[in-house]
Amino acid sequence: MTADADAAEAGAPEEGAGRSKKKLLIFGGAGLVLLAAVGGGAYYFLMGGGESVAPDGTAPDAAVEQRPAVFFDLPEMTVNLSSEGRATYLRVRISLEVSDREMVQKIEPYLPRILDAFQVYLRELRPADLEGSSGLFRLKEELLRRINTAVYPARVEGVLFKEILVQ
Repeated sequence: MTADADAAEAGAPEEGAGRSKKKLLIFGGAGLVLLAAVGGGAYYFLMGGGESVAPDGTAPDAAVEQRPAVFFDLPEMTVNLSSEGRATYLRVRISLEVSDREMVQKIEPYLPRILDAFQVYLRELRPADLEGSSGLFRLKEELLRRINTAVYPARVEGVLFKEILVQ
C-alpha cells in the first residue's frame, strides 16, 4: 500500500501543475486581450477616431480660410491695486481683437464706457490675483466679458495684453 500511496501522491502534483499552467495561460491571455482593447480604445479617442463629419453630414473642408483679424488699441491705463500697506500700481496696455473695421467704428463711441468698466474692475484687484498664467487668463476672460457687456450689440473677439506691469 505504501507504493500505491507514493504513486498517488506523485501523480497528484503533476495534475495540479497542469491545471495551474492552464489557469495561468487563460488569465494571461485574457489580460493581453483586455490590454489590447484598452490600448485600441485609447488610440481611437486620442488620435481623433478618423475623419470628422460636420453636423450636416458632409466632410469638412481641408483648408479653412482664416479671416484677417483687426486690432483696436486702447489707451494705456495705470491704476492702483487694492492692497494693504504699500501702494501697488498696475500699468496695462490692451489691444482688442474684432472681426472687421466696421466693428471698430461701432466700438469707438463706447470707449469711455469701456475704460470706466476696466478701471473699476482693475482697481478692485489685489496683486495676488495677477500671479501666474491662470491669474492673467482669468483677468483676460473677465475683461472680455465686461467689454462685450459695455458694447452690446457689437462684439469683441478677444482681449490681448500688450504690456502688463505690476509695481
